[in-house]
Amino acid sequence: MAQVEETGGAVPERPWLSGYADGVDWHAPLTPRLLHDHLDDTVAQFAGRPCCDFLGRHWTYREIGRMVDKAAEGLTKLGVVKGTRVALLLPNTPYFLVGFFATLKAGGVVVSCNPLYAEREIAHQIQDSEAEILLTIDLAVVCDKALKMLEATDLRHLVVCPLAELLPFPKNLLFPMVKGGEVSRLPRDSRILQFRQLIATSGNVTAPEMDPDDLAVLQYTGGTTGVPKAAMLTHANLSVNAQQSMYWFVGMTPGEERLLAVIPFFHIFAMTVAMNLGVLAGAEIVMLPRFELNEVLETIQRKRPTLLPAVPTIFTAINHCPDRDKYDLASIRLCISGGAPLPMEVKETFERLTGCVLFEGYGLTEAAPVATCNPVKGLNKAGSIGQPLPGTDVDIVSMEDGVTVMPPGESGEVRIRGPQVMPGYWQQPDETDNVLKHGWLYTGDVGYRDEDGYFYIVDRIKDLIICSGFNVYPRQVEEAIYLHPAVAECVVAGLPDEYRGQTVKAYVTLHPGQSLTLEDLKAFLEDKLSPIEQPKLLEVRATLPRTLVGKLSRKALLDEEEAAAGGGADQPS
Repeated sequence: MAQVEETGGAVPERPWLSGYADGVDWHAPLTPRLLHDHLDDTVAQFAGRPCCDFLGRHWTYREIGRMVDKAAEGLTKLGVVKGTRVALLLPNTPYFLVGFFATLKAGGVVVSCNPLYAEREIAHQIQDSEAEILLTIDLAVVCDKALKMLEATDLRHLVVCPLAELLPFPKNLLFPMVKGGEVSRLPRDSRILQFRQLIATSGNVTAPEMDPDDLAVLQYTGGTTGVPKAAMLTHANLSVNAQQSMYWFVGMTPGEERLLAVIPFFHIFAMTVAMNLGVLAGAEIVMLPRFELNEVLETIQRKRPTLLPAVPTIFTAINHCPDRDKYDLASIRLCISGGAPLPMEVKETFERLTGCVLFEGYGLTEAAPVATCNPVKGLNKAGSIGQPLPGTDVDIVSMEDGVTVMPPGESGEVRIRGPQVMPGYWQQPDETDNVLKHGWLYTGDVGYRDEDGYFYIVDRIKDLIICSGFNVYPRQVEEAIYLHPAVAECVVAGLPDEYRGQTVKAYVTLHPGQSLTLEDLKAFLEDKLSPIEQPKLLEVRATLPRTLVGKLSRKALLDEEEAAAGGGADQPS
């Protein structure tokens, strides 16, 4: 029988405790802390140990800690006080790590921005967050967009970080000659300064009085409501989730691990499981600024990382690599997949080919993000997202009333309760009330649990599309497509894709006498959407299905696609 939750929220059953992950205590102590205090502790303990490896150049924890202190003082001199929002528009480089912790140490709040986003999307996040300072890389593909933010938003300062200054000798000298055309030309503007100017300080920063419950990061996410909203993640949320992850990965040795960070730090999964966990563990973080398959395999062979957090797309690419047997991947002990559902075939193939167990985790931005994971030592169940992390409760409730706890094997909405759950969305009280109810975070995902307390996701309530671990918001894509003069109506949906997890398909009707091809649409959207958001499929229709109340029906289109599956459906281009 289903269990009805008592008023005020009953303590849920915790069936996972009887068979909990070997070596992990669900009641393990979790201490909310300021994130930059974790870095300071690691610097004190492992000062001479390597912290970052970027394209062959190394920095110790002492060097990174000193750079963070200098940048924190520099940000203070630019006017950063407690609560000031500082946006990071950066790929995986030491600049991200330094900018992140320096902002927090100065009392600021990090606004994490995706460098692949189109200008209008970046502008929305800067304006919505009321960010005052933006840090970016000097590569034109990113920096040129950042420069436009000085006019399109209320930014006060732009800090430009030169890529060449991160490169080892002689690459640092050759880069301006070989790749000079890829670097932005900076105008003379008092609002623009170089990173070296930011850190031209003594490093004697006086941090403001702060509490772990203070806001640390604004991380944008979308769900089904269209325009992304910012999850407010506190120091406590993020520091505790890193601690939970540390407990979970049994066998990690502080100061001795090497972590390959190819997933981007601006994504919440990487921010916690690659950057914050790496710092907490005193690991050497081997950073790659982008995913390129052969470079990843060569890096694994040369650098010998022990930890590899990644999205399913990366594991799929490794599985399908024709030259995979040329590379020695044996150094990797722990692989965790997150950011998108992990197909069972991908997991089984990767494990068969590499001999490394691939653990699937589950979470969402609003939970900082990790909530469950399959155990490192213990039973991994096929198709399961595993057991709740220490201090985390998960249960399944009725889709009808939202409080009746469903028995094992019966589906309902997944909800989460734990110290990693956000306090709400930035300046969005109604959206906050939609997901934080009865002391729980309602995920919008449909799932069930078994008798042993392992959880499974079977569907998504949300219309969110997840491509290669990145969130794509259908309404944003639709709004961009609607700007095309030929388009009359549009619906965007995510279809299954073996490589990306999901791919974006656009269904449109056109104005009379108009025509539109996929190539035409891509060219039109080039400056309006990121490559990830670009539709890979286009279907022009005479009409689009509608609900009984006249709304365009995404569900009807997806039902048609499912019915037609295997019958010569369109393929991504």
